Amino acid sequence: MKAETSSSSNEALITRSQTGGLLTLSLNRGDRFNPLSLSMIAALKGELDTIAADATVRVVILRGEGRGFCAGHDLREMREHAADGEWQRQLFESCNRMMIKLTQLPQPVIARVHGIATAAGCQLVSMCDIAIAAEGAKFAMPGVNIGVFCSTPAVGVARNIGRKRSMEMLLTGDEIGAAQALDWGLVNRVVAADRLDAEVARFAERILKRSGAAIAIGKRSFYEQLECAMPGAYEIAGRAMVRNVLLADATEGMDAFLTKREPAWRNT
Repeated sequence: MKAETSSSSNEALITRSQTGGLLTLSLNRGDRFNPLSLSMIAALKGELDTIAADATVRVVILRGEGRGFCAGHDLREMREHAADGEWQRQLFESCNRMMIKLTQLPQPVIARVHGIATAAGCQLVSMCDIAIAAEGAKFAMPGVNIGVFCSTPAVGVARNIGRKRSMEMLLTGDEIGAAQALDWGLVNRVVAADRLDAEVARFAERILKRSGAAIAIGKRSFYEQLECAMPGAYEIAGRAMVRNVLLADATEGMDAFLTKREPAWRNT
């Protein structure tokens, strides 16, 4: 499938290509397993900010070049600034904002995971809406092995797999394979490496057939209510339902269902 538009920004760090409503972002430091340096984080956050305001983008695929998805923070860079508390604070605050932006983005984000996804790379997987992994993919929060507990990666991972499993990964630093990641809820599907792109595309194509406006409302509500007690969660979800039902797409969708035809979405 030929891309209708293709461009790159922050050329050494992130590449992007778009076909219709589908946009692919690639971490482009494959020679080093795509580490999340301060500049890589800034480049990715910049892309996400741009995408959030781009109505032509309906679904985002996040992938890594080279032999793995993402090895986490750039340890060489961190070591260079080991005694600089202000620099370290900036690194983690920037990374936190970028990770949260993934959940705030109106468009769904699909992680395409191959090779390793470790530390903040594992966190990156956990913060995407859907994750599809190749059979050989490995996941870990191994910071404890080098004396740096993976506290920020745990925020996203624990919300995917729960306390006990997260603490097992955090305290041992051990890798888990793709099948275990699937069983624990860190990824949605595991497929053979030669089927990875096809499976990611299958998910993307299904989402592209839905109302983008409804998805944007629903995604925002989903992440907001997760952090609330049940009464507050229902209040948030109820308000979202009202906004959704008042959309032209909701009227179209109900009419299409009742008349047994395919919907023609208006608010994409």
